[in-house]
Amino acid sequence: MRVEIWSDIACPWCYVGKARFEKALEAFPHRDRVEVVHRSFELDPGRAKGDVQPVLAMLTKKYGMSEAQAQSGEENLGAQAAAEGLDYRTRGRDHGNTFDMHRLLHFAKEQGRQDELIQILYRANFAEERSVFSEGQERLVELAVEAGLDAGAARGVLADPAAYADEVRADEREAAELGANGVPFFVLDRAYGVSGAQPAEVFAQALTQAWGDRSPLKLIDDGGAEACGPDGCAVPQH
Repeated sequence: MRVEIWSDIACPWCYVGKARFEKALEAFPHRDRVEVVHRSFELDPGRAKGDVQPVLAMLTKKYGMSEAQAQSGEENLGAQAAAEGLDYRTRGRDHGNTFDMHRLLHFAKEQGRQDELIQILYRANFAEERSVFSEGQERLVELAVEAGLDAGAARGVLADPAAYADEVRADEREAAELGANGVPFFVLDRAYGVSGAQPAEVFAQALTQAWGDRSPLKLIDDGGAEACGPDGCAVPQH
């Protein structure tokens, strides 16, 4: 079974939702037969690459809330993250464009290191003092190396604006086609969707239902056609 997760590194609920999903997956009896793929979704795709601002300033402008309300929301997110065993800085974080991170995640997928990289990016953005936005591409290269990727190859991806850009855009188009207007968005075997950072129990129920509802192969066979098998191929007799 394949589970696809549309998310953004700038999304705190994606950070929390990933932990809750993984808690459900860990307890799922068929977890070794579940493939998890991370898909791209930008919460702020129109933001210029160098436009970095404090999270509280972004929240007050985007949602029209007071700074006190924005800070209260951050404190609530910090508590939600802590409940999942995650570190979360409720003050001093910043916000910026995540397109390069998504490009790097597609590269990491090819190298079999996608899950490692996305978790490191989440941790760096939500739990560490250093910024993933204002320190430039070398900060991302450093994190890519931590995830097991080659520094030169990661640097090459980031230096080429076209590298994996089509893959990111394709993910985002597909999200729109599936009706995802927010993240995290989980799609199980292209049959079930789960929106938001649901409790682990909801993910457990979704995994069980999707696994049980997988359609067995329906064979159309009149029994008369030749085929090759473990014992070889039947030779037509004339």
